[in-house]
Amino acid sequence: MTTPAPRRALIVIDVQNEYVSGDLPIEFPDVRTSLANIGRAIDAARAADVPVVVVQNVAPATSPLFARGSAGVELHTVVSSRAHDHFVEKSLPSAFAGTDLADWLAARRIDTLTVTGYMTHNCDASTINHAVHAGLAVEFLHDATGSVPYENSAGFASAEEIHRVFSVVLQSRFAAVASTDQWIAALQSGAPLERGNIYASNQTARARRAVA
Repeated sequence: MTTPAPRRALIVIDVQNEYVSGDLPIEFPDVRTSLANIGRAIDAARAADVPVVVVQNVAPATSPLFARGSAGVELHTVVSSRAHDHFVEKSLPSAFAGTDLADWLAARRIDTLTVTGYMTHNCDASTINHAVHAGLAVEFLHDATGSVPYENSAGFASAEEIHRVFSVVLQSRFAAVASTDQWIAALQSGAPLERGNIYASNQTARARRAVA
């Protein structure tokens, strides 16, 4: 029996100046790489009649990040120079929280959400988890996203560590993790991307440890 082609929407989360030239610069993958791939993903989506949703995070004018009216809150030109089908303004990590995103997707019978933008571990992961719990399939383009480093009372983690670990965890249950090239190829063929699961991910890791 043939698997029906996914009814995709591309969601471009918080591709804003704050992450490029502002006070929260993306460090891994290199922001120039992710921005280029975000642009390629939008172009490929529009060529394939896949709707594009642009999300912008906005904080109060007194906030140190994404302050309303600041240069940092503005969409980066990679996104602002391209057309989109729907715009979502949010103030919480998930693009679904307090917005019309769920209703907009349902009205168009979207069953697969492709996630790009920033940050891997925060708004991307929150939106992905929300989408999965709402019954949507999710795809995550790991080279069209990115992370920053953190250090706090729990310890230190580099941007690369955060991005890598979140990508592995997402592939284990929550999303099909793929490169932009792999996604564009799947878009052109109409095929779904490969999805992982917790059992296989754990068994593979245990087998690696046993060999070592």
